[in-house]
Amino acid sequence: DLGPSFVKLGQIMSTRPDLIPEDILVELKKLQDDVAPEPFDAIREQVERELGCPLSDFYESFDEAPLASASIAQVHRARLRNDDGSIDVVVKVQRPQVQALMARDVDLLYWLAKAIVRSMPESHLYRPVSLVEEFDRSVSAELDFALEADNHERFTANFENNPHAKFPKVYRRASAKRVLTLEYLEGRKVDAAQRAGVSGELMAKRAVEIIIQQIFEDGFFHADPHPGNIIILGGNDDPVIGMVDVGMVGRLMPKMRDRTIDLMFAAVREDYAGIADALYAIGRPAHKIDRDAYDAEVAVLAQRYLGKRLKDIEIGALTRDLVMGSRKFGVEIPSEFLMLGKSLMTVEGVGKELYPELDLLEEVRPYFIELFQKRYSPERMTEDAFRGLLRVGAAASEMPLQLEEILDDLRKGAFSVRTQQTQLESAADRLGRRAFSGLVVGSLIIAGAILLSQESYWLGGIILGAGALYA
Repeated sequence: DLGPSFVKLGQIMSTRPDLIPEDILVELKKLQDDVAPEPFDAIREQVERELGCPLSDFYESFDEAPLASASIAQVHRARLRNDDGSIDVVVKVQRPQVQALMARDVDLLYWLAKAIVRSMPESHLYRPVSLVEEFDRSVSAELDFALEADNHERFTANFENNPHAKFPKVYRRASAKRVLTLEYLEGRKVDAAQRAGVSGELMAKRAVEIIIQQIFEDGFFHADPHPGNIIILGGNDDPVIGMVDVGMVGRLMPKMRDRTIDLMFAAVREDYAGIADALYAIGRPAHKIDRDAYDAEVAVLAQRYLGKRLKDIEIGALTRDLVMGSRKFGVEIPSEFLMLGKSLMTVEGVGKELYPELDLLEEVRPYFIELFQKRYSPERMTEDAFRGLLRVGAAASEMPLQLEEILDDLRKGAFSVRTQQTQLESAADRLGRRAFSGLVVGSLIIAGAILLSQESYWLGGIILGAGALYA
């Protein structure tokens, strides 16, 4: 009832096991945004405004009833005109007012986040403003269908040599920022395909193969590969995994990808010290930590999960516990790694539905060994060494100029050294309070003693008692 912005916010928050308790995460993952469709006249007007011509100029036919209707967009089946006649397509059309509605809601969320930070200083640990910024970026990307078209084409290029994966073709001439025309994939939903006789084991293993390639080889992955975004193509003996709705994607830079591979390879080998090292390298330590205690914590958490079959392993719980354990020691885990964890959790759910006996770690073991060998191959190490030499050379060429600037500052008297002692102010404050307390107590004792010597026993006793209490 809160509208599309808050549904999307809930869906994004479901990717943050470091912040959200498990019972709430489970409910957030159930969030759906099916809503009543827009009137067809509004959809026609939106398409014609975006494409700059009447609907009939591009489409031979256009179904008025949508195939699916969500809070941001709805999807219609159509026939796209081309030189050879017409072809089956689906057209994703953004709701006319959704962008203004989202912008209003995001402004409200920024205001709420800043108000929380002002009124609850301890909330900075959860970085509410950063969470809203992450949400803003995600929503902005989803509202730009041109970016989604780019995602489709990138996935298609990455999997052009993989016969087990299919992404719909983008028809750019009939697409714009708020309209996206895609190839129609004739297939079945996952549960329907399984009922029709397609092997659940084969579908599960191919889905794992696809997501592993996306994450660890390409560094570009579908951030929400739930069963509703998967279409099973092909025959019962050789199913092809079709993936749609790629507006929300995750990216891993090469360095983060290498560190994540180290983590997964350590998990496959049940190397707890290796898991701790890789997780520490992935994170951003906020301060110096006790590595022995940190390593012991990670080992205890990992031992709860590894060495079991998929039906006994909860990847979501493992990810959450490792992230929370790191956070307890002041190691912040980047959002891209958390999004990766969410994708793996989703694949875990699909795998359990299709083939409960699937052992995920056993399936990915050969793949990670191959990736590890590629990473430390002579070619890769030579390339890394050459890149390092280039950086050293660049630094060496810049050093004389930097030294010249320092010497010039020294000659002009403009060179200064600044130090910062973060504990100095609080230590001085404590020292001042203690000195003041000592003066007060000493004065009360002296005054009490004087009064007692003058035989003012009642008043002197009260003052001495007050001095004793203050001390």
